[in-house]
Amino acid sequence: MSLVEEVEVIKRIPLFSKVDPARLKLLAFASERLTFADGQYFFRLGDEGDSAYILLEGEAEVLAGKEEAVVAKLGSNELIGEIAMICNKPRTATIRARGKVTALRIPKDVFMPMLTEFPGMALQVTIELANRLERTTQQLVERTMESSAS
Repeated sequence: MSLVEEVEVIKRIPLFSKVDPARLKLLAFASERLTFADGQYFFRLGDEGDSAYILLEGEAEVLAGKEEAVVAKLGSNELIGEIAMICNKPRTATIRARGKVTALRIPKDVFMPMLTEFPGMALQVTIELANRLERTTQQLVERTMESSAS
């Protein structure tokens, strides 16, 4: 995948959709392209949030708890790991490759300045975090109702 193709993928992510293409090109250039083998970990619960990842090709699993139960699956064009980085907190979940995965690793020192330079991007981060919280809350409600019915 070329730098131009990487920029096109990044543009499809709502968080980056309003960012100037020249800035996205710099972001892609400053990011590290990585390949993960099936079962390889991006990061684990509790790790330092030093980077975010954009899935270019392939799928990843979100694992929760010490038993690493699969709670979600992620596909191409998704951004992962930004919450721990933005909040300066340890990782809240474990992410593992499902099959071969190609991703861009965006270092914190590249990502964070973009939030201050682009207020629209900061707003998109807020919206994405709110959407994830809503989904998580809904899942908890559904699981609580299932447990109560048993």
